[in-house]
Amino acid sequence: MKLLLKGGRLVDPASRRDGLADVLVDDGRVAEVGPGLEAAGAEVVDCDGLVVCPGLVDLHVHLREPGREDAETIETGSRAAALGGYTAVCPMPNTDPVADNAGVVEMVAARGREVGLVDVFPVGAVTLGQRGAELAELGAMARSAARVDCFSDDGRPLREARLLRLALEYARAFDAVIADHAEDASLTDGAQMHEGEVSAMLGLAGWPAAAEEMVVARDLLLAELTGGRLHLCHVSTGGAVELVRAAKARGVRVTAEAAPHHFSLTDEAAHSYDPVFKVNPPLREKADVEAVRLGLADGTLDAIATDHAPHAREDKEVEWATAPPGMLGLETALAVTLTELVEPGHLDLPTAVERLTSGPARCRRVPGHGGPVAPGAPANLAVLDPAATWTVDRARLASRARNTPFHGRELRGRVTHTLLRGAFTVRDGRAQR
Repeated sequence: MKLLLKGGRLVDPASRRDGLADVLVDDGRVAEVGPGLEAAGAEVVDCDGLVVCPGLVDLHVHLREPGREDAETIETGSRAAALGGYTAVCPMPNTDPVADNAGVVEMVAARGREVGLVDVFPVGAVTLGQRGAELAELGAMARSAARVDCFSDDGRPLREARLLRLALEYARAFDAVIADHAEDASLTDGAQMHEGEVSAMLGLAGWPAAAEEMVVARDLLLAELTGGRLHLCHVSTGGAVELVRAAKARGVRVTAEAAPHHFSLTDEAAHSYDPVFKVNPPLREKADVEAVRLGLADGTLDAIATDHAPHAREDKEVEWATAPPGMLGLETALAVTLTELVEPGHLDLPTAVERLTSGPARCRRVPGHGGPVAPGAPANLAVLDPAATWTVDRARLASRARNTPFHGRELRGRVTHTLLRGAFTVRDGRAQR
């Protein structure tokens, strides 16, 4: 099948390309890139006024399968991802059973291939059962058919420094990444939101910024000690951003991500007592939001990752204190990025695209994704309308869950097409399966 994406603005950070160019796709791969292309027999997709870029890559999603298919499945999550412009996603291991062995990660990867809407690269657990007591079968997962090269106990921070050191050292044998959820649980037990003026006003137990920053500092020191590859999940405080910036300056092998809600929302949202705004780490203060934006702008933070966390309605639509933390993100991440970062001038469009594509692709191995858009490369692409405005309606989301914090918000920027190896997974804004 031949396709010609014609007349669009090609933004390809991996090849530092930004300008008008056509993209010819043939047999699942990019065949030619350049202005004024013609191809006999090719289907032409008019991209005038649109942006063509590599398919988006999400390092941090929760697809809930196996075990909580009432909240999300690999199929519904993959459909949401494709509609959001993603061609690759990395589901976290906090499933039931936990993805702490070759059998579970292979099942997740195989189910992703069966659905066929995005490429699914599972994250394996660092410890058995995510209990933080002993290392899981990292080598077996790395050698499995899933080829896992990233391990995390996300949601359950690694409390023991000794265990994190062992994991970083062991993972070096296969150049894998250890991704940590930075939280000192002894400071957050019973916490309901960010500790600050708003929590004091509302009478809710606070989750101090120091609880994140202390663990970030520890993790960076251990990465420096071992030479291992460290990735920091959902960085949310100004202090944590500064710690990462300083560590990178002295050569520590660290990458870091930020979630859209942490650069677009603040703890002021808790005034509503709507548990849709309850997330871990929590929404922070305005100064933290500004620091995260700056970290994304200067490259301290390498990637925008959604931390897409669907919950069944009966679990989330309860009182704040008993609701689980988490928000949807896959279908809104691009638009939130364009609305909150690009439109106000915090990031230019090429930088924003980089943080959603080649940036995350560098943080772990996601072969064939993130660009460059060049002859011979798999045609994993997204086409965006940066000027389109739309209002988020939770009832119309593809995810099985409905816990989006952006319901009713008007956002700018929408995906018109997504291609996975040259085949449309989204066409004219509609999922193809």
